[in-house]
Formats: sequence, structure tokens, C-alpha cells
Amino acid sequence: MRRLRAECPWTREQTHESLRRYVIEEAYETAEAIDLADSEHLREELGDLLMQVVIHAAIAESDGEGWTTDDVVRGIADKLIHRSPHVFGDVTVSSAAEVDANWQRLKGERKQRRHPLEGIPADLPALMAADKVLGRVDAPVEGDELGARLLRLVAEARAAGVDPEAELRAATRRHADGVQDS
Repeated sequence: MRRLRAECPWTREQTHESLRRYVIEEAYETAEAIDLADSEHLREELGDLLMQVVIHAAIAESDGEGWTTDDVVRGIADKLIHRSPHVFGDVTVSSAAEVDANWQRLKGERKQRRHPLEGIPADLPALMAADKVLGRVDAPVEGDELGARLLRLVAEARAAGVDPEAELRAATRRHADGVQDS
């Protein structure tokens, strides 16, 4: 990627901002490969997603932002070690739920957020954002307008331990398949 950044006119012109859409696109393509249970397609899409990490790191390095791919990898390794004391430390856990609770606690300590909703991306799709918000705040959903009713459905899915995004996606695919078959 360093060579591409130095020798390829297209790659040299790219910025974090110009590539933003590709990060999102590649993430969605990766998610689709997971939904389709297509392992070979998943491998390919993970490569494309990883390429986004590598090109952003090359941009940061060539533009003097002070970090490289090695810094990204080191940051991930440090995060995994810190948030997995049941593997890399002396914490004992007996379930995946305990691991998740410990992960969230350690993440919260490190992030030092001032508000429970801080850190939820503004551009997250509405259903995913609703799920995140409801996961962080325990307050009843007020109102009878369509949006409030939809939000209550997301809360219902969460209470049932169901991923509302995955459920809606699967129902939409079944509906689309039924329409195509008729």
C-alpha cells in the first residue's frame, strides 16, 4: 500500500474522507456474505474490508498523522488483552454473559463517557441506532406515533434476546423471495 500511495495517482489522491463510503460499503458487503453463509465470499469481503484499514493507515502515515498499520494492530492487541482478563489475566468467568459484562465494564472504564449515549455513531442505520440506544438506557418509550411504536418493537426484540436488525433483514428477504416467486 505504501508503494501504491507513492506511485498510483488514484491512491495518492485519496483521503480518509474520499474513502469513507468504501469503508461503509465493504462493511455491508461483509455482512451480506455472513448473512448468505458463504465462506469463500466472506473471505473475499474480509480482505476488502482489511484493505480499507491498510489504505487508511497508509494515508495517515504518508500525511504525517502520526500512526501506521502497526499502530492499529498494536492498539487492537492491547485492547484485546485489557478487555480479556479471563484469558490474559487472573479473572475467572463461567459464561459468555460474564465475559460480555466484564468487557463492557472495562470498555466503560477506559472510554470515560460522560453520557450513556455518547459514542453511538450518528450515521448508524435507524434500526441499529434504536437497538444501541435501548441497550444503553432503561426508559419507557413514550408516544403513539409510528416511530414510537417501531421503537417499542425494537425494545420487544431486545427483551426476547433477538437482534432486530437480523430479524427484519430475514423477514424482508423472505417477503422479497415470496414476491419474486409469485
